[in-house]
Amino acid sequence: MTRIKRGNVARKRRKKVLRLAKGFRGSHSKLFRTAKQQVLKALKYSYIGRKQKKRQYRRLWIVRINAATRSFSMSYSQFIYLLKKRNIAVNRKILSQLALIDHLAFNYIIEYIK
Repeated sequence: MTRIKRGNVARKRRKKVLRLAKGFRGSHSKLFRTAKQQVLKALKYSYIGRKQKKRQYRRLWIVRINAATRSFSMSYSQFIYLLKKRNIAVNRKILSQLALIDHLAFNYIIEYIK
């Protein structure tokens, strides 16, 4: 039987893992075994983080809208209820940007739904 040399494939696989571990501290970026574990952990966290980012931004938008509506002696839930009742289809991202940047437009929306 002929001899199979796998040095090239193994080296490529290890280099790929070590390249992904670049920037990790200490042996986590130098030694293959620990780097492999840390890369798997990092990939898992980055997957989870992509899901959490959406939740965190929505929470931020809601907090901003709530703060803006409180100045008009209205709660966030009342504001959203009145928007739905008046069939105004503006998402929370845009509402928070209006509350933060364009106060006049946000005031106009609140006066319209009251």
